[in-house]
Amino acid sequence: MKRIHFVLGFGLLGLATVGCQKKEAAPAGGGSGMQGMPVKTVAVTMAPVPQTSEYVATIKSRRSATLMPQVSGALTAIKVHSGEHVKQGQTLMEIDPRVQEATVQSQLATERQKKALYDYNATEVERQRKLFEAGVTSRDTYDQAQQSYANTKADYESAVQARKSQEEQLAYYTIRAAFDGVIGDIPVHVGDYVTTSTMLTTLDEGKDLEAYIYVPTERAGQVKQGLGVDLTDTSGNLIEKTKIDFISPEVDTTLQGILVKAPVHTALEVMRNAQLVKARVIWNTVPMAVVPVLAVTRQGGQTFVFVAAQANGHLIAQQTAVTVGDTVGNNYSISSGLKPGDKVIVSSTQFLVNGMPVMQLPGA
Repeated sequence: MKRIHFVLGFGLLGLATVGCQKKEAAPAGGGSGMQGMPVKTVAVTMAPVPQTSEYVATIKSRRSATLMPQVSGALTAIKVHSGEHVKQGQTLMEIDPRVQEATVQSQLATERQKKALYDYNATEVERQRKLFEAGVTSRDTYDQAQQSYANTKADYESAVQARKSQEEQLAYYTIRAAFDGVIGDIPVHVGDYVTTSTMLTTLDEGKDLEAYIYVPTERAGQVKQGLGVDLTDTSGNLIEKTKIDFISPEVDTTLQGILVKAPVHTALEVMRNAQLVKARVIWNTVPMAVVPVLAVTRQGGQTFVFVAAQANGHLIAQQTAVTVGDTVGNNYSISSGLKPGDKVIVSSTQFLVNGMPVMQLPGA
């Protein structure tokens, strides 16, 4: 009998406990409704947005040269290094000139020989002239002296030109800078045998750079001088703003594009010859809706924003798909999905779901 009383008492205690719990939980569900999440909003505005296309541009120097020897021979000296700034006329490399020097000396000896004969005949023709005028020699003898003089004069002058030509050839064995610039890569070494087809190095003036941009032919009707171009690095950081100042009259058949050029004034330390950069060509500017970057989220390849909208007298987060364009400062341009005046949510977007009640913070 005592055992039955104990079990009954335990059961009553349990029921009392459950009843107590239900009584405490009641206030949580008895409120006026779910409280909205506090959010900040920004009204959609219109702003001028550049309409652009992005291409890869190659930076080129207006004055750049690939140095190749004009003679063949063994390279005996390299007097510069890659990246060195050189002056016009500065010696860069030397090719063994000994064979050519011997040729010059041989030609000089021939010139001297011709000069001696020329000088003799110059004296002889003058002597024969005086004898002919005195009636001592015949006209035929005088004519022969004149002919010999003319022949030796021509031989001497030919020898002089041959010697000068060989001396000019000798100068080719010393490679000099044609203008002030910066030395590029030097793939050759002292002792290498070089020919007229061997690349020794490159020389870039390092100023008056240009951006070479190939615009697709379908844009041919829109390309014009004066169009703005933004040059950016691979991370999208702006390097320089410039404008198109040259449009090729022909289409590049290999790339099926139109070459346009834009001047570059950035220092050599920032951009170099043959460097690849991004070029954003600005076709025109049109007014478009813009929203802060913070308002835009992506999910499953779709871009959307949350708009604070009224529904049944309450403010909710309405998920709205949008099509974004270029960035304008800290804003995205929106080509579709929003209209001016819409209030987009810019805070706590990672916690929002479509239709969720929200509460606009004061001043937002």
